[in-house]
Amino acid sequence: MVLDGFTARPLGTVGPLDGSWWCRRFADVAVVGQRVAGEVMAVDVDEGGVRLSMAAMENPELWAFLKGLRPGERLTGTVAAIESFGVFVALDEGPEHPVYPGVGFITYPELSWRHFEAASDVVEVGQRVSCEFLQFDTWNGEARLSLRAMQPDPFLAFVDGIVAGQKLSGRVTKLVPFGVFVEVADGIEGLVHLSELSSVPVAAPEDVVRVGDELTVVVVDVDRQRRRLSLSRRQA
Repeated sequence: MVLDGFTARPLGTVGPLDGSWWCRRFADVAVVGQRVAGEVMAVDVDEGGVRLSMAAMENPELWAFLKGLRPGERLTGTVAAIESFGVFVALDEGPEHPVYPGVGFITYPELSWRHFEAASDVVEVGQRVSCEFLQFDTWNGEARLSLRAMQPDPFLAFVDGIVAGQKLSGRVTKLVPFGVFVEVADGIEGLVHLSELSSVPVAAPEDVVRVGDELTVVVVDVDRQRRRLSLSRRQA
């Protein structure tokens, strides 16, 4: 795209997801020779180019609202729809979304700290929620939200009093090629690596344990940043 005032070479680029929130096929948004307007999203000084968003010009009120949000800000709203890829939230403040059921969106990992099978296990349509704003999704014109951020992390609360070498008891919940997961507290799982399953080498975890087995394990390592608990059955 040749920008006004910069005729030497094309400088502006509008990505396929920045063309419009209404149409995802770029051919339906613009044609060669058409004059368009867009908001600058990023500037590449080395390449001498800019990334533009035409979608921002279609919905200036929505764009201004989303740009004004700050990470960590608390937003309230109502669950508008539950999909296989996440949950839409109609926010109390700000305009409606031109395409989606709500301006707010929660991905599955941000719904809860605990394991769940379906989003309906955590929220339901019509439910009032309070979430933390994470970021402005410029491609979809959404406010990415976190519901779990409003609750204390049960993993950090549990491991606060846990040290390496401590013995724990738990139930095997899952077998994987590299080991087994053991639930040592409500919603808290740790990994027993294949090499830590037995005092003798084993080829597969099912050779020594099954889902549902109760094990006594020893804490090998606690990684608070990555929320990982390493366990050993061999050392127990």
